[in-house]
Parts: sequence; C-alpha cells; structure tokens
Amino acid sequence: MRRPGQGLRLLMTTDAAGGVWTYALDLAEGLAARGVTIVLAVMGPPPSETRRAQAEAIPGLQLRLTGLPLDWLADRPEAVLEAGEAIAGLARDTGAELVHLNSPAHAAGARFPVPVVAVLHSCTATWWDAVREGALPDDFSWRADLLRRGAAAADRLVVPSQGFAEAVMRRYALPQRPVVVHNGRRLMASPGQSSPDVPPVFALTAGRLWDAGKNLATMNAAAAELDLPFFAAGPLAGPDGSQAEAPALRNLGSLEEAVLAEWLSHRPIYVSVALYEPFGLAVVEAAQAGCPLVLSDIPTFRELWDGAAVFVPPRDAAALAQAIARLGGDARERERLGAAARSRAARYSVEAMVEGMLAAYRSAGAEGSAAA
Repeated sequence: MRRPGQGLRLLMTTDAAGGVWTYALDLAEGLAARGVTIVLAVMGPPPSETRRAQAEAIPGLQLRLTGLPLDWLADRPEAVLEAGEAIAGLARDTGAELVHLNSPAHAAGARFPVPVVAVLHSCTATWWDAVREGALPDDFSWRADLLRRGAAAADRLVVPSQGFAEAVMRRYALPQRPVVVHNGRRLMASPGQSSPDVPPVFALTAGRLWDAGKNLATMNAAAAELDLPFFAAGPLAGPDGSQAEAPALRNLGSLEEAVLAEWLSHRPIYVSVALYEPFGLAVVEAAQAGCPLVLSDIPTFRELWDGAAVFVPPRDAAALAQAIARLGGDARERERLGAAARSRAARYSVEAMVEGMLAAYRSAGAEGSAAA
C-alpha cells in the first residue's frame, strides 16, 4: 500500500532571496522522503553555489533556474503575468500533477493544466499595513491586485499562521479563509568549531536586516543602551535597492547556515522585534538551539510563542534594552526560557509541515495516491 504522496509529480516554485528558499528545501526534502518527485523552479536571482548544492543533494529533485521575475521585484504587472504563463508551460513540459506556487500572484491569469496550491509567505500590502501608514502606493497596489487575483484562482491558498490569515482576510476580503499550515524547520548542523570572539553572554538577531519590517532601528537604539554585545547576522542591502544602517549593532554579514548554527549553539539571547512577520523561521532556528527569545508583541509571535518568550512593544527601544539586560544578568532565567523555546519549537517540525501540505494537495484535487 502506498503512503500518501508516493508517486506524485510536483512542480514547486521558490526563490533564493530570503526564507522561502529555506522553506522550499525543507519541504522538498520531506516530500521526497514520502515518494514525491519534485521539479524545483527557481525564480529571480540564482542561488549561490552552496545553496544550489543543497538543493541538488535532495534525492530525485530536479532544479530549474528560470530567471523569471518575482512579483515583488518585477517592474510591471505584465512581467508577473508572463512569468505565470511560463510556469504553467513548465508544468505541462514536466508532466507535473500539481503545482505548488510560493508566490500566489503567478496564478493570476495563467492557464494551469493541473491543480494549483499557492502558499502566501508574505506580501507587500500586508507588509505596508504593518510597517507604513496611509494608502498603498501605486507600485504596491498593482501587486496587491495580482495577488488577490492569484489567490482566488488557486485551488487552495495556504498561509503559515492564524495571525497572518487574519491580516490577509482583512486586506484582500477573500471569499474563503486560507488554510493554515505552520512552517517547519529541520535542525541545523553546525561545523563544530568555536565561533571567533564569542562573549559569554550576548544578544543576536538574524534575517533580512534591510527590510524595514524587521525593525532594525529599534534594535540599534536598544544596543546603544546595553553593556552586553548585540550581534546582527544578515545583509544590510536588499535586492530591491533597500539599505539599512545599524552602527550600534555588531554586524556579522550574511552567514552560511552552518556558521549561523554555530553562533546559535552558544545560546545567545535571540531578539526579533519585527513589525511584520507572517511566521519567522529564524526564530524557530534559535528556539531549536535552546536560545531564550525576546520578541515583539505582534499577533503571529503571540500565537506561536506565547508562554515560551519575553514579549516587548515592537517600537519601544527602552523596553527592549531592559528585557535583554535583565536576561543577561539572570542565567537561570535564560536557561528556563531556552528550554521552553526548544520545547515549543518541536511543534514546528518538517514532518508536521509535510503532513499539512499533503492534506492541502489532496484537498486541491491532486491525483494519484497523494489524493488517497
């Protein structure tokens, strides 16, 4: 008797610009173990050699570098629509039985030959609602329109948290509530080497530092008030031309996964005071390592981490500095919070994510044993 998923031919899109890459590889690896054959179509800038090798190590996975534009980097709506048609053509050419889009906008106007499950990881409109004020600018409005159309065209729309589902429903007034499947993360392996100049107690944040939604300015202001070191891992320049500065933080630049894992193995006070975070894979990685968490008090973080983290108002640098300093001076509390975070992180496993996505595929009408 076949296991659910065995024999399914899947075309999945991804990009190498952020956390979607990590999500896609973890999911692809879990699906491959269940007998799913996957073509992974990379949109936007190509992955690094290291990332490409990670993808090619997944058994049976075929990697396609399409060069097609991402919806949030495209300069005109026609480019997104044309990319959607190209993905539909790739589905026909590869004999896919289901298409998993990690950008729902690519379903707007495209004629797909098989069912489509679209996963919405984030979007410019809900980002604007959380980070900025006022009406959407024109270049955000047409992207929001394409996303709304793509979400309606997909056979199933999936989001990673209930809090984000609420934000999506408010912004887009969708006729049907999205399916919630929490992201999962495999344990990262560290190289087993000591990180250079790691102090006994320190704070750390990681992610796309250039993204205003990550709220780097508040962390920088808090760091200026702290006696303990506060490190930041990630790029300060984004692919859309965004730039950020944080002179009070000790910037580590972009770290490969194994190096970041080594930093996390020292169990720093992990900080994310994001203004906008539909899920937060970096928080899961820190929690898996047993790091005590200091998080912004936003709906998604409350949903995922209530009872396993310290929460602070997202724009209150003084409150953030106080929370970090208090934990920095209390080893027992750091240990307690780290254990609570690790226990909670067990909920967000790759296995649970795979089960949730296979259920979404079945409900979308995927044929073969995946629909059984």
